[in-house]
Amino acid sequence: MYDDVHTRNLLTLLTLTIATLVIPVQAQAADNPYERGPAPTVASIEAARGPFAIAQTTVAASAVRGFGGGTIYYPTSTSEGTFGAIAISPGFTARQTSVAWYGPRLASQGFVVITIDTLSTLDQPDQRGAQLLAALDYLVQTSSVRTRIDGSRLGVMGHSMGGGGSLRAATTRPALQAAIPLTAWHTTKNWSSVQVPTLIVGAENDSVASVGAHSEPFYQSLSSTPDKAYLELNNASHSAPTSANTTIAKYSISWLKRFIDNDTRYEQFLCPPPPPSSLIEEYRHTCPHS
Repeated sequence: MYDDVHTRNLLTLLTLTIATLVIPVQAQAADNPYERGPAPTVASIEAARGPFAIAQTTVAASAVRGFGGGTIYYPTSTSEGTFGAIAISPGFTARQTSVAWYGPRLASQGFVVITIDTLSTLDQPDQRGAQLLAALDYLVQTSSVRTRIDGSRLGVMGHSMGGGGSLRAATTRPALQAAIPLTAWHTTKNWSSVQVPTLIVGAENDSVASVGAHSEPFYQSLSSTPDKAYLELNNASHSAPTSANTTIAKYSISWLKRFIDNDTRYEQFLCPPPPPSSLIEEYRHTCPHS
């Protein structure tokens, strides 16, 4: 009898001990339902493709309103749930081909991405900002991939005037979760009303949108968002974001994951900030992020 009671007591104690160890792990996983994909490494965020298999579909300009059509890139599996979505605009006189490389690069990391054509290649930044938002609305409301998207987790990116457009979009729609202006151009220098976590990417040798006249004052004016960063590419030109660039991809993926997916596993790649190097002229930040 004593042995039976003693055995039961030991089993109860063992069960409680195991439960104590397991529950925090389960709770930690449940804390963020938006985590997608395996734990990241430097190699995984620098890779040309992430862990998700992807597909793409063309959106004809005649099939949409408010922007000029584009291409959607998306993960083929929804076994982990829905995904955040990102709209990306090209710059002045450019078409979506100039930003096409972001599509598969970001989608394979666990996002639905649309690279857009603008209504006119001569559209100004504010027009591009409105078209980025129209593209996001299309993705969430009527696109063929709408059931794959979490409409509360959206972001914008853009090159040159498209980057200026991403700042305008962030001003217009503060519910956005992330904005990444890439060698952005805009006549407005004060973006103090932006509340969206914003990563500004500048290029040291940019002669079109010089960092002193554009990216740096943009960053300095972002007084209303607690989370912002400025990445200046070393010895790079205005067109650096228009072709595959590991540095841009690495920090863009980390920023989008950190703020659209609320995935703190990516904080390690942003804070502490990267030091100056042959690739990075400087990196300004507000670490640690909220």
